[in-house]
Amino acid sequence: MNDLLPPSKGVAALDIVRNRKARKWSRKELLGRALWETIGSPLFAISPRPLWAYRRMLLRIFGAQVGADVHVFPSVRIAIPWNIQIDDQAAVGDGAILYSLGLIHIGTRATISQYAHLCAGSHDYSCTSFDLLKPPISIGEEAWICADAFIGPGVSIGARSIVGARAVVTKGIGDNLIVAGNPAEKIRVRPKIND
Repeated sequence: MNDLLPPSKGVAALDIVRNRKARKWSRKELLGRALWETIGSPLFAISPRPLWAYRRMLLRIFGAQVGADVHVFPSVRIAIPWNIQIDDQAAVGDGAILYSLGLIHIGTRATISQYAHLCAGSHDYSCTSFDLLKPPISIGEEAWICADAFIGPGVSIGARSIVGARAVVTKGIGDNLIVAGNPAEKIRVRPKIND
């Protein structure tokens, strides 16, 4: 079966066997992930929507750093809670994915809208063993990640910036910017809010 698609001339084949044998997680991490998947995540998912404090508590039990008055919807999918930091008054909407192989930091009053995907994990495509990478993601304070947007590994979104619906962000963006599209491009500067 391996000879169905021979590697191109001068390009080494991926060493899948080596990749699968690589130790990507400590025993403690593996145990924590098993406990989260079998106990924590189901308890999180079945909780009624208004039980924000209950889900904050559950995330903290599993090692997440969660600030005051944080709203995380019960349908949010979280890979590894201890790699999550959510600051005060932030919100993570229905169906969002926090693929937290690496640290995901969501700033104060930031909003992650429904079905957004924050992906803090990838593979080193330049290595034949396709090694696992865990680059962090940072979402600045008062930033808004709109519905269905994708934030790639290692990306930082600046304070008060907006990532438009279904945008794909693979490079960091600065403060106070509005970006949209695939790949995401600057549309304009976000205006200041008048009180």
